[in-house]
Amino acid sequence: MPLVAYGHAGPPLLMFPTAAADYLEYERFYLVDAIKPFIESGKLRAYSINSVNRYSLLNEEMPAPMKAELLTRYDRYIVDEVLPLIRKDCGDGENRPLTTGASLGAFLSVNAYFKHPDLFRGVIAMSGSYDVRSYLKGHYDDNVYFNNPVDYLSNLNDEHFLPILQKADKILIMSGQGNYEAPERSRALSDILNAKGIPHTLDLWGQDVDHDWPWWRKMLPYALGKLL
Repeated sequence: MPLVAYGHAGPPLLMFPTAAADYLEYERFYLVDAIKPFIESGKLRAYSINSVNRYSLLNEEMPAPMKAELLTRYDRYIVDEVLPLIRKDCGDGENRPLTTGASLGAFLSVNAYFKHPDLFRGVIAMSGSYDVRSYLKGHYDDNVYFNNPVDYLSNLNDEHFLPILQKADKILIMSGQGNYEAPERSRALSDILNAKGIPHTLDLWGQDVDHDWPWWRKMLPYALGKLL
């Protein structure tokens, strides 16, 4: 699977595309331009990758069990292929990426971070939904559970991962409240994190903030300014 990298220095940011889009989406919609000051000043390296959404969640021809299995295979791709590449690229400095994405990319960024808080250092999730069961027509198995943040986080009592998350300082859940936004989904995730004692920021923007690129181009640099 192809990916693209931007920047020459700084800690990494791993970007997950929206819907069924590809690794160049954030460049086409000028989100990379929006964070260019961080990249050009050496404060950030950005990496943008493909997703499997077009084959998995958004593929009506794919049987639900395989949709869920592809999410698990995608997780292994990130851990076994993408992260080693980033670590090699960044050298001995801070090489644990922040994750980010908008819409379905927010789900992917949250899923990657909360499954592997030892491998990532935070997440900036924009306008996401964190329960994928609606895509799976009632099917439920381990692949669904372990790729559905609202489920596995609600039950998280792990003696390794939960203490790591309870010391987190770079979790930012963002959403608008305008057209096509669903801020209640961000609130639901925030409620789960609060119940588990996981520190985070829930940042809900105004009623005029729609589910669209002009706002994500404002949200991401704002968030990076807070977390970097």
